[in-house]
Amino acid sequence: MRHVASVAGRELRSLFVSPVAYGVLSLFSVLAGMFFILDLSWFEQALLQLQQYPDQLAELNLNDLLLHEFYGSISVVLLFLIPGITMGLYTAEKANGTEELLLTSPLTIWDIVLGKFAAGAIFITALVAIVGLFASVLFIYGDPEVGKTTSGLLGLLLTGWTYVAIGGFASAITRSQIVAFLITLVVLVTLLLLPGISEFGIAGSGSGVAETLRWLSVQLHFDPLLNGLVDTADLAYFAVMIGSFLVVTKAAVESVRWR
Repeated sequence: MRHVASVAGRELRSLFVSPVAYGVLSLFSVLAGMFFILDLSWFEQALLQLQQYPDQLAELNLNDLLLHEFYGSISVVLLFLIPGITMGLYTAEKANGTEELLLTSPLTIWDIVLGKFAAGAIFITALVAIVGLFASVLFIYGDPEVGKTTSGLLGLLLTGWTYVAIGGFASAITRSQIVAFLITLVVLVTLLLLPGISEFGIAGSGSGVAETLRWLSVQLHFDPLLNGLVDTADLAYFAVMIGSFLVVTKAAVESVRWR
């Protein structure tokens, strides 16, 4: 674990030495603030329109009508932002000529893979913490449900970590950061669209292939967490996805030794 922490620290230092980390944090904060204000404005308008309907007004819920939309918007932002964060995890080593030094060091391949993933996961955790700060404002002026608010943040965190694992794999199989970015983006968009894809083409609705494609969709497992339902099946999905991509990333990094 000490070596993993060393690799993670090295990655985070290199990330914050460049303006990339600060640019991403700033851009994310602005986008999160913008979406939060827009969703809050929409909720206030709905509140005003329902003033004359006391029964419907009592059913208004901050989580369902505000945080649900806010978290959903942030998940889309992460889909486009994370490929830019992960594209240099391994390609930067190849471009700088430090890949051979890293692979011939006392570090194991797992130390490298887990360390780089941990660095990305820590950075994503910081982004989700920013989202949590916006959500916490509602506890000052409103009464959102703690369970739904927390499970939604957990969903964002697990989704972000899954995207990091995918981005790390894309970075490990190419020497170009642009190609790594595009591969990651295509895979993430495909995972987002899988429920729709499963209903058409050769994967007929209700078939085993369609069900498999639906199961692979990140959104299908993110939505229950967004609605406050923490199911072990959904948690297992994220664990399997992250673990699988870490394994294939390890294989991709290790294959360099045999070239």
